[in-house]
Amino acid sequence: MSAATFDTYAAVKTLREAGADEAMAEAIVNTASAAAGAGHDELATKADLRTAIEPLATKAELAELRAAGRADLETLRSELRWMLAFQAALILAIAAKLFGIV
Repeated sequence: MSAATFDTYAAVKTLREAGADEAMAEAIVNTASAAAGAGHDELATKADLRTAIEPLATKAELAELRAAGRADLETLRSELRWMLAFQAALILAIAAKLFGIV
């Protein structure tokens, strides 16, 4: 993560021009600098966020694929049942014809 730059000299100069004395201007700038720099090590970077989000996206994609796969599997099962029933009827018809049952 790149650190943000803060021109302390310009900040002190701006405060002095606004009427603050040297000691007050430096104290304000030092306090602001310390507050701005505090906790930067704990901030997440883009890479951190990508690393955290990527597995979630992958899990969502897998869930979608599983759902689609289940739907496809149910369609195949239905088609196979129909095909097996048709073949069974065909075999029975052929057997009946061969053995003179019909």
